[in-house]
Amino acid sequence: MTSTVPRDRAGAKRAPAPPGGAAGSRRDRRGRLTLGVRFRRDRALILMTVPVLSLLLVFNYVPILGNVVAFQDYDPYLSDNGFVAMLQSPGAGLDQFQRVFADPEFWHAVRNTFTLFLLQLVLFFPVPIALALLINSVVRPRVRAVAQAVMYLPHFFSWVLVVTVFQQIFGGAGVIAQTLREHGHAGFDVMTDPSVFKYLVTAQMVWKDAGWGIIVFLAALAAVPTDLYEAAAMDGAGRLRRMWHITLPALRPVIALLLVLRVGDALTVGFEQFLLQRQAVGPDASEVLDTYVWWNGIRNQDFSYAAAAGLIKGVVGLTLVLVANKVAHLMGEQGVYEK
Repeated sequence: MTSTVPRDRAGAKRAPAPPGGAAGSRRDRRGRLTLGVRFRRDRALILMTVPVLSLLLVFNYVPILGNVVAFQDYDPYLSDNGFVAMLQSPGAGLDQFQRVFADPEFWHAVRNTFTLFLLQLVLFFPVPIALALLINSVVRPRVRAVAQAVMYLPHFFSWVLVVTVFQQIFGGAGVIAQTLREHGHAGFDVMTDPSVFKYLVTAQMVWKDAGWGIIVFLAALAAVPTDLYEAAAMDGAGRLRRMWHITLPALRPVIALLLVLRVGDALTVGFEQFLLQRQAVGPDASEVLDTYVWWNGIRNQDFSYAAAAGLIKGVVGLTLVLVANKVAHLMGEQGVYEK
């Protein structure tokens, strides 16, 4: 029998090649490619992400260093340079946090924030899912494209334009109120009614941002194999049963991910949207944590106090993300990151 042991030109036996051929030496003990190999392979993609990472670093991570003023009695007038003024400001320990927790207006803003978040979670979150399922059921591609474009268009509108459109429709001088007066009925002004303000801002958010959610869910639906629908139809499953047993399970990972992100963003329910309508309905109805921090930090120039309130908001938001992601893991979903 002929030997299969490799030999060199002198007839000596050579050492067997590493597993995987020449690429075996490029792998670590776990069989994965080394960092250098992966970097050379993906260097073009990495270079493409450098501008985005730079923007995140400058505008999202570097400002985190400014949270140190929450533990100081910060005085911006100590120096023309804000960084130097931060270094020269005296320390205050946890005094700013004690002031925040003792302020009843802070807890009022917290209650408003969570109330609006729960309302938006119940009324807003299911809307993109339902609309995506509705558009996905349309057979004609042209009708589907037009409907998708019309629903996605308000996402590009600024909050100034959104509030203006609602003012022209539901305001005291809006189209509906004027039409009612012309026919002998009493008009109304939804835009200045504090009792319906939370439903008003939820409707504004649905109209503006539902289109973005539709795009996300339609992308998930596009990845569902059509063979599953055909097999279910051959087995006698109707449209509702196919939606319940095929479509919704396919959307479950995306729903879980967006729900975790939405819960983590619970304390940020819309700064500009509420600030624009604060004067119309009053702070009792429109005060949320973002406007509370802005009012105390920018308008009252109590920077250390506002920084302490903002830091509390960030810590609570991070905790909510971790808890929601843990719940997603217990439900068998990946969430924001794997276990």
